[in-house]
Amino acid sequence: IRKTPSPIAQTHLISVSLRNSDLPKMSYFVYILECSDGSLYTGYTDDLEKRLAAHNAGEGAKYTRSRRPCRLVYAEPFAEKGEAMSREWHIKHTLTRQEKLELIKCGMK
Repeated sequence: IRKTPSPIAQTHLISVSLRNSDLPKMSYFVYILECSDGSLYTGYTDDLEKRLAAHNAGEGAKYTRSRRPCRLVYAEPFAEKGEAMSREWHIKHTLTRQEKLELIKCGMK
């Protein structure tokens, strides 16, 4: 899925294409996966491609092991690990499913 985000969102939403040349030069990412049962999983990583492969190989989070295959639907880059961890917590603990779907749709914080 490729989206054309608004100019405001362009610094926060990256293409869900995993080609390294498409990725901003950031060290950490918060990502949202859509699992095979339609549920959403949020995590953070320093390597999107490797982490998605781990989830789909059953070596990722316990939650996603029985919900494969998983599809990357959203990713947000961060320069610092702490920023990514904070954003992950915010998405997991304060956003409803509907708000997560809007985040995915709009590509905005």
